[in-house]
Amino acid sequence: MSLLFEPLELRSVTLKNRIAMSPMCQYSCEGQDGQVNDWHLLHYPTRAVGGVGLIVVEATAVEERGRISPEDLGIWSDAHILGLRELAAKIKAHGAVAAIQLAHAGRKAGTARPWEGGKPLHAWTPVAPSALAFQEGWPIPQELDLAGLEGIQHAFQKAAWRAREAGFQVIELHMAHGYLLHSFLSPLSNRRTDKYGGSRENRMRFPLEVVEAVREIWPSELPLLVRVSATDWVEGGWTIEDTVAFAQELAKRGVDLLDCSSGGIVPGVKIPLGPGYQVPFAQKVRREAFLKTGAVGLITDPLQAEAILREGQADVVFLARALLAEPYWAYRAARTLGVGKAVWPHQYDRAFPG
Repeated sequence: MSLLFEPLELRSVTLKNRIAMSPMCQYSCEGQDGQVNDWHLLHYPTRAVGGVGLIVVEATAVEERGRISPEDLGIWSDAHILGLRELAAKIKAHGAVAAIQLAHAGRKAGTARPWEGGKPLHAWTPVAPSALAFQEGWPIPQELDLAGLEGIQHAFQKAAWRAREAGFQVIELHMAHGYLLHSFLSPLSNRRTDKYGGSRENRMRFPLEVVEAVREIWPSELPLLVRVSATDWVEGGWTIEDTVAFAQELAKRGVDLLDCSSGGIVPGVKIPLGPGYQVPFAQKVRREAFLKTGAVGLITDPLQAEAILREGQADVVFLARALLAEPYWAYRAARTLGVGKAVWPHQYDRAFPG
């Protein structure tokens, strides 16, 4: 039996297989209101029909000023619940577990869509642990005071409540790619001198407080995931050793799986890209922090995905661009791994004779 197509239990939720769709911004809220529209209602359920076990809806902003782009999905208002409920229902109706990534972009908020240049729009003042711009030409963020930190923590908590009201089964907290919670972790972006800066313990404090706030309101029977940048790829930055220590603290606070990405805290970093280049991070966390992990990053081949699981490097394989290019990737994987026609719907049997 293929491990890729074995179920995985996370608390009371069972994934039908170990294939997950990574959260990827669609930049498609044309009204800039954070509302679900026809694009989202087609894009995500298509991957559910395509056999994916876990679908993580894109970075969904817990505050309006926390959007990566003005066209991102939002969950900062009760007005977003209705559209998100329809989206979650469609994902679940086609056999996938519906997850949503809760996010705050911090100092990297307010940028144009990638196909429109991706540059900062200077539409609002971003916030961050310290008043350090992401790079030259980007806005200098407002340093968050204690009241600001409390407000953002509350925003994550309210977003978690809304996610449950919308019917999502899993939450992932975005602590990667240079966005707000990652920027607290990394010494490259956190220069605070209070209890939220300085030592690794202090830099972990606010992200851990957010986890505690979310876990307090998120039902105990439902899984909580965290996505991290396991390394900044920069000397003097956040390291994989830091991530292992952080993972141990996350596990104590009720996190069920760590989704191991990397980078994004500063521009111009040379990352050694290659097939599965981030998989060793998931393996190290899994072995040393005793926490379930997800592997992500240039995983495109079914045999490669199967090997990651068989070698104990991760518990779930997250696919990103591979699922943009090939929504029915899971069907090809099933054929390659000899799993059989139970993976795809009967309506598609004629496409896979024999």
